[in-house]
Amino acid sequence: MLKKKGILMVLSGFSGAGKGTLVKALLQKYDSYALSVSMTTRAPREGERDGVEYFFTDRQHFEETVGQNGFIEYASYCGNYYGTPRAYVEEQMAAGRNVILEIEIQGALKVKEKFPESLLIFVTPPSAEELKRRLENRGTETAEAIAQRLARAAEESEGVEAYDYIVVNDDLEACVEEIHRLVEAARCAPVRNTEFINKIREQLQSFSKGVK
Repeated sequence: MLKKKGILMVLSGFSGAGKGTLVKALLQKYDSYALSVSMTTRAPREGERDGVEYFFTDRQHFEETVGQNGFIEYASYCGNYYGTPRAYVEEQMAAGRNVILEIEIQGALKVKEKFPESLLIFVTPPSAEELKRRLENRGTETAEAIAQRLARAAEESEGVEAYDYIVVNDDLEACVEEIHRLVEAARCAPVRNTEFINKIREQLQSFSKGVK
């Protein structure tokens, strides 16, 4: 049936756009979403659980998984590997859940290259001034660090056109609803329902065999 399988959804945005808050709200409001759990070679921190915050593994197993094409995307950071396990994502999608990857723009474009049927959504505040205000209101970073984040946002803005949709996060509830509507519509796209289309086509062709 149509829309039975979930889709792979990539959520990106400027630092300070509220991506993490949006993801939590989606997961709380709808049971049709699953947050991708990354695999890492770093040691668990206090309170972290295997299979919840991360899948924890050793370097040998991680590299073997790389060789088996077992990751949707992966990278090395501060001496440790981090990656998105393909098997976990496919399992969740097969169960009908939309899997959310919250990753930066370069990783998102790599995912789109490998999985053209993935849905890319970019989250932004209503203005650059609002983005600056949110970063300053955090009260956790220096003026220099904020300037660096804004400079990085300027660089990222050059790649926004590659995304399928852009969503303005001005009102959290409205933004959550808009993202959910986009995802539900995307699930109906022909490119994400090739199995259903092929089945209908085969049935129609079989019916037409007896028609002269």
